[in-house]
Amino acid sequence: MSPTPDDLPDDVLPEDAPPDEALPGQDAPDPTADVLAAAFGAPKAGGAAGAPVPTRCGHLAIVGRPNVGKSTLLNALVGQKVSITSRKAQTTRHRITGIRTVGTAATGGAQFVFVDTPGFQTEHIVRGTAALNRKLNKQVQAAVEDVDLVLFLVEAGRFDAADAKVLALMPAGTPVVLVANKLDKITRRQELLPWLQGMQARHAFAEFIPMSATRESDIERLLAILTPYLPEQAWLHEEDALTDRSERFLVAELIREKLFRLTGDELPYTSTVVIEKFEEAAPKADGTPMHRIAASIVVERDAHKGMVIGDGGERLKRIGTEARVELERLLGTKVFLELWVQVRSGWADDEARLRAYGYE
Repeated sequence: MSPTPDDLPDDVLPEDAPPDEALPGQDAPDPTADVLAAAFGAPKAGGAAGAPVPTRCGHLAIVGRPNVGKSTLLNALVGQKVSITSRKAQTTRHRITGIRTVGTAATGGAQFVFVDTPGFQTEHIVRGTAALNRKLNKQVQAAVEDVDLVLFLVEAGRFDAADAKVLALMPAGTPVVLVANKLDKITRRQELLPWLQGMQARHAFAEFIPMSATRESDIERLLAILTPYLPEQAWLHEEDALTDRSERFLVAELIREKLFRLTGDELPYTSTVVIEKFEEAAPKADGTPMHRIAASIVVERDAHKGMVIGDGGERLKRIGTEARVELERLLGTKVFLELWVQVRSGWADDEARLRAYGYE
């Protein structure tokens, strides 16, 4: 039976209710998420103490419309950046695997292998990008058909035509969890109830999980709810693994993130980064390890090249500086980074170039 407002405690949902206090340095507890989830059948985090936990491992796809926050959620779930983020739609171009291991193999625990997918393309079908868009959409479709569980990510209280097109891709026989993100943005949470009932009518979701990806307590709660859906089997990756992607791939992604963040809406999303050289160099005089990296930023037109370079080369210099700082954090070494900008007209609609640039 669908829940009604009477099912939700009066002392939780009113907008003028004071928030629970948190200890210094901790997230404030958010009982509303638990209440909303419980009303729709989702359990709270936690379980019976003392019972042995079987070793579990499974693949989970994170899917949703472009720019809904899939990469942000993946990074929060993994606990470290493995997928780039920016306000520009369609930042994610590849299936990126993030790994989170809870517990140990000796005492029982769970290993989550998350797959972050590109946003299903419904808006950026523009001239000269057909081949790229086909590849991105194929990645989404392949991901949902080859996992143990699908996380369908939406913004709490919102569901539009772009969300509906992604929901239509959900395969029969695979559990789908509705993750309603950005709960912290909702001020009148009692108004979510009609929306939740509408979402139940759209699909038989295995769970409904209201949350905020920026809250560590919500991330831990999400992992606890997802654990029973993982198959009981041996772990597929080492206990401390965070991703199956190579350092070379992550380097290209971090540079592309800075490119998109520092060009904003000026630069069309048909731009990419190709690593030309990635090698360990001789240590510095003080023994500090060193990497030498050379990368090309590929754009469609000469005008786009000017946007990337900027007046007197200032924007390209800033892209390089900000990328180098993150690369040194990623690699744990000093980094000498060289960047060039190349014009390759039509690359996003050229199957051969897409394969050469690493698009699956």
